[in-house]
Amino acid sequence: MTSAIEHFSNRLRFETDVSDVQQELATGKAGFVLVDTRNVASWDQGRIAGAIHLPTREIAGRAAELVPAGSAVVTYCWGPGCNGATKAALAFATLGYEVKEMIGGYEYWVREGFPVSDGKGEWSRPADELTTPIGARAGAACGC
Repeated sequence: MTSAIEHFSNRLRFETDVSDVQQELATGKAGFVLVDTRNVASWDQGRIAGAIHLPTREIAGRAAELVPAGSAVVTYCWGPGCNGATKAALAFATLGYEVKEMIGGYEYWVREGFPVSDGKGEWSRPADELTTPIGARAGAACGC
């Protein structure tokens, strides 16, 4: 039982979800930095408003200039089928940052109906009924 407690406690220490990140951005939590770790083409396709763009391969060389020391960093990439945010979180941890990975990534941010930005402005899609209770507003809590 102890190993299960450790496992799930560590997951909560090092992972967060899109609803929690949306709340952090909405409340303007001090020291919170959301980092989009995808390439330029992906960033241009759409991104979470308030995120900074720092591709994984550039973290070691550019993190200090873009992310203040002591920040609580959350990384994201495309979605659950991509481990780019995991690699980026490892790079930030190696540099000494407090870091979490946003599970679900950009895909689940969009699927939950949260706003994204691109070169044309801010937009959102209706919440996907597989990620949000049917008939609920975008980002409604699932009750878990």
